[in-house]
Amino acid sequence: MKAAFLPDRGVVKVAGEDAQSFLNGLITTDVGRLKPGLGRFGALLTPQGKIIVDFLITEAPAGHGGGFLIDCPKALAETLATKLKFYKLRAKVTVENLSDDLGVLAGWDGTPAAQPDLAFTDPRDERLGLRILIPAELKEKLVALIGAELVDASEYEAHRIAQGVPRGGLDFMYGDAFPHETNMDRLAGVDFDKGCYIGQEVVSRMQHRGTARTRSVKVLLDGPSPEAGATILAGDKPVGTIGSTAQGKGIALVRIDRVADALDAGQTLTAGGLEVRLADPDVVRIPAKQPVA
Repeated sequence: MKAAFLPDRGVVKVAGEDAQSFLNGLITTDVGRLKPGLGRFGALLTPQGKIIVDFLITEAPAGHGGGFLIDCPKALAETLATKLKFYKLRAKVTVENLSDDLGVLAGWDGTPAAQPDLAFTDPRDERLGLRILIPAELKEKLVALIGAELVDASEYEAHRIAQGVPRGGLDFMYGDAFPHETNMDRLAGVDFDKGCYIGQEVVSRMQHRGTARTRSVKVLLDGPSPEAGATILAGDKPVGTIGSTAQGKGIALVRIDRVADALDAGQTLTAGGLEVRLADPDVVRIPAKQPVA
């Protein structure tokens, strides 16, 4: 088993007697389905339905003070905490940015020898393994406890990319992407059966009308990788943008209708003069509506 401490991840805690109902009225996932040891994928959206920040969330056990712990981009932890406080009004909740005290360790490619506190399986894709919330100074001790090999965070990034799971700030821009465009609907990040939340009307409309035309897709690269942000071309027509890449694989944000037309016409996709191939060409022909468990 491999494990890596992820220095770019932070933790925000929401606690108090109204914490569950407070969060359920704001974010895309159903907090009522959480319990200690279980994680959910979700996001806080703008009223227009675009992603402010996406995250993984779990319930803290009573021994750790209860409440909910949000594993989010460290650079956006304070923004998330501030936004949540803005919506607090009279709700009986507390919001804390714990990123100076708690970080995130990812463990994958194996079964842990022990189950630590504040650990849960990544709900986006089981191949991504465990997420464990710990202070940075305890990473070596915890890695030994679970019987893993401590590796650099870049190895986890390569693993994430290989599974085709997008990362905000690299594969899409926060404040500019809808959940469907980043495959949140396909990664169990949107609960379409729960009550209202911010941006819910727009997201539900995209789901029921099948209007998502831009999607994150996994791509394959032969030789050097194009620079992140490079435009993907079909002939001379732009059809998408390259995101993160590693070890001959990458993630791209593409207009699926334009890419499907290009493939049907036998056109080669390129970025920065380098060929880009879809790992699964059929993915651009999958209907926009996708059920979420």
